[in-house]
Amino acid sequence: MASSSRMTSYQRREQLIEIGRSLFASKGFEAVSVEEIAASAKVSKPIVYEHFGGKEGLYAVVVDREMRALTDALIGSLNDADAHPRQIVERAALALLTYIEENPEGFQVLVRDSPSTDPTGSFSSLLGDVSSKVEQILVEWFKRQHLPVKSAPYYAQMLVGMTVFTGQYWADRPKLGKEQLAALIVNLAWHGLSRLEAKPELRYEGSKAKRAREAAEKAEQKAEQKAKRAESNKGKTADAAGSRDGSSHDSATESDAAGDIDNTDGDDTDGGDATGVAVDSTDTNTGANPSGTVTTTPSVPTPEA
Repeated sequence: MASSSRMTSYQRREQLIEIGRSLFASKGFEAVSVEEIAASAKVSKPIVYEHFGGKEGLYAVVVDREMRALTDALIGSLNDADAHPRQIVERAALALLTYIEENPEGFQVLVRDSPSTDPTGSFSSLLGDVSSKVEQILVEWFKRQHLPVKSAPYYAQMLVGMTVFTGQYWADRPKLGKEQLAALIVNLAWHGLSRLEAKPELRYEGSKAKRAREAAEKAEQKAEQKAKRAESNKGKTADAAGSRDGSSHDSATESDAAGDIDNTDGDDTDGGDATGVAVDSTDTNTGANPSGTVTTTPSVPTPEA
């Protein structure tokens, strides 16, 4: 306690603020007690109450101080109306990362869950203020680029949220240098902004894309069905042609066979006439040839008159 007599009131206040910021950053508001703050500062609890009225008062002072430092850094980086839009994005990214680098405990206090004592002094309200400033910049830039101004607030929230959450990740895993990380942020943010579409659409998962995909699938199915029908009709035509060819062949065969039969009959008739043999059967009543045998008699030429 002897050391407390050698500090002025201002010095003691600053000491308590630094100790409180460190404890709130590492443990969070709820886990820190007035006893722990006093013990860390090597003072009695009444000293803490004398300066801040309690733990809540000390926390509010810590948050207010960090909010002012970060707000000044971010808003200051966005205030140059004559700067190129990409330069503004670079400045804002570097401003946030510089604050995180130089005030790691203060940043942890801001991003941790805080008591709902004063919503206007919260980290979310700070991000809201920064987003409003970014929105103003985007509105002017969108007008020059002939882009719909009504979408500017959403893009502002996206840019701020992307940068802040990347900063939180980097605060716990500072494997990249500050400028390296700022370049990554700007690479994604700027190339996205510079190629904004006036009427963006979901290319693969939106309802319009799904309808187009379904229509394409139906068209493909119809084409397949049409091809199958054409193939089937082609087969039927080939079968019918084959049947007609078979019938013609059978008819031709039957005609040839009938012709052969006619020729055969003609040959038999001609043969009978050529023998010159007369068949005469003996009258059974005369009894001249009782054996019933057939006798042939040579034809006798008729005498000429």
